[in-house]
Amino acid sequence: MPESPESAPLILFDGVCNLCSGAVQFVIRRDGRARFRFASLQSAAGKAALARAGVVGPLPDSIVVVRGGRVLVKSAAALAIARGMRLPWPLLSVFWLVPYPLRDLVYDWIAKNRYRWFGKTEQCWVPTPALRARFLDADESQPRGAER
Repeated sequence: MPESPESAPLILFDGVCNLCSGAVQFVIRRDGRARFRFASLQSAAGKAALARAGVVGPLPDSIVVVRGGRVLVKSAAALAIARGMRLPWPLLSVFWLVPYPLRDLVYDWIAKNRYRWFGKTEQCWVPTPALRARFLDADESQPRGAER
């Protein structure tokens, strides 16, 4: 049974990043309980979710998790997402034992090179009609570029 929209983890992603959009699709395919909700960081819904969580400063522009007013970024966000998917992905939780500066060093290296390695698009990936309910920004009609 899916969690209520208020308590479900929200994954905010860089909507123009092919790696990030691919990661969202990867999560959807492995989220058998339809637990996660999604929005692009560039969307009004994404910005509003961050504001409700009390975020005022800049965040990494790739993947962020918001749940119950708590904001996870970088490797902590990635590991929290893995924990919420079906097996074998929760087994990656062992990486919580690695000090976050080391985990984030790897995360930052990938994030820094993601556009070069995977490219970017002018608009966010558009979910199928069946998935639209899980996207907070599904009804936002304007193109979403890299502006923030």
